[in-house]
Amino acid sequence: MPAYWIAHVNVMDEESYAKYAKAATEPILAHGGKFLARGGRFVQLEGNERARNVVIEFPTLENAEACYRSDAYQAALEFARDASVRDLMVVEGA
Repeated sequence: MPAYWIAHVNVMDEESYAKYAKAATEPILAHGGKFLARGGRFVQLEGNERARNVVIEFPTLENAEACYRSDAYQAALEFARDASVRDLMVVEGA
């Protein structure tokens, strides 16, 4: 069953965050991730608005979690830690 990373992000340091995005792409793809939305237009209907929103489909919840916990993704995440405020969840599809 597919699973989805859903990230809501406010970027404070565009340069560092761009390094994160570049470095994170490889481990995401290596774990079967497919970008469905990556910073496109949005309409906030409820809750807290974040300027950047990302949705990535993975083959399974286990693939999505393994990607996040992988050494390659954790190394990429170092670029994002001080450059952004993020909420990230994995949701299993229906």
